[in-house]
Amino acid sequence: MKLARTLIAAAVTLAAAGAALADINVGVSLSLTGPGSGLGLPMQNQFKLFPKEIAGEKVNLIILDDASDPGKGVSNARRFVTEDKVDLIIGSCLTPVAGAMTPVATEAKTVQLSASPVGGDSPWLFRLPQGNDVMAHAMVEHMKKQNVKTIGFLGYTDAYGELWLKALTPLLEKNGMKLVATERFARTDTSVTPQALKLTSANPDAIVVVASGSGAAMPQMGLVERGYKGKVYQTHAAATGDLMRIGGKAVEGTFVTSGPAVVGQQLPDSHPSKKVAIDFYTNYEKQFGPPNQFAGHSYDAAIALQKAVPIAKQKAKPGTPEFRAALRDAFETMGRTVFAHGVMNWTKDDHWGYTNETGVMLKVVDGKFVVEK
Repeated sequence: MKLARTLIAAAVTLAAAGAALADINVGVSLSLTGPGSGLGLPMQNQFKLFPKEIAGEKVNLIILDDASDPGKGVSNARRFVTEDKVDLIIGSCLTPVAGAMTPVATEAKTVQLSASPVGGDSPWLFRLPQGNDVMAHAMVEHMKKQNVKTIGFLGYTDAYGELWLKALTPLLEKNGMKLVATERFARTDTSVTPQALKLTSANPDAIVVVASGSGAAMPQMGLVERGYKGKVYQTHAAATGDLMRIGGKAVEGTFVTSGPAVVGQQLPDSHPSKKVAIDFYTNYEKQFGPPNQFAGHSYDAAIALQKAVPIAKQKAKPGTPEFRAALRDAFETMGRTVFAHGVMNWTKDDHWGYTNETGVMLKVVDGKFVVEK
């Protein structure tokens, strides 16, 4: 399998190397193996449906596996900017990996479209997922309706967990809610028994679990095994079928904050993303089965490029430093753009782009996500 991926990457790279100057070369680093593969593989599937041509220019995708490892993500990014001379980098789907890639993209003055909510203020970094602040807003608003007063936190020790804790804490305080217990665990941990015991002892009204993909079910299963009976909230990185597939009955009734991409059919007709989300979901499902929200980020990357490339081409040709700079400027000025994940409006001062209306609250009912009314 690894050899096959290497051969595929080599073949694609050779095609890119022989491309004409005007070809648009895109370097994509995804977690196709390791703990993040449940996020990266659906993204890779959606890239198989990526446009072959944008604004009259051939698009070459160079897809590499970062193995869920920040160091490998850095190596991929360096190859993209030094050997492949890409016009754009997409990735990674894991926050620690994407964050490690950002300095390389920034130094090379190459736009990075991150598929995870990585922090930082690089002028070359744009995010495809919703920011934690936006998603935490949706979560806290739902908690208010559920009369939640006390909260426990069980999250990753890495950047994703830290960013969520920073986003959530002031919102809870502002709304008169109290964070009564905070516990952390590593992505590689196979058990959270000590943390679950402490949280269960604190007995909050709700516990927020901050984990991603296939790793999101384990901590919640640990809480249930230790007798926790309160409400459980999960973040948008857990809005995948793996939560139910692995968690089973333990995750029934869980509230999950998400973008609209995976629930287009359930959205009201007035929702701006309804049509786009349905298009994403139905086309992916025909080819690969039901998608997760990370596949939606690959879909949205195509929308962003289809709008930005014609603008950037007015200033320079692909394959040049001038085009890379023009592409960054185009993302900042392209205005209101409907994604499967919501309405995006990047600006020079805001490379997150989504508004507080973006977040959708889901509930796990009979093993499926249902939009909360």
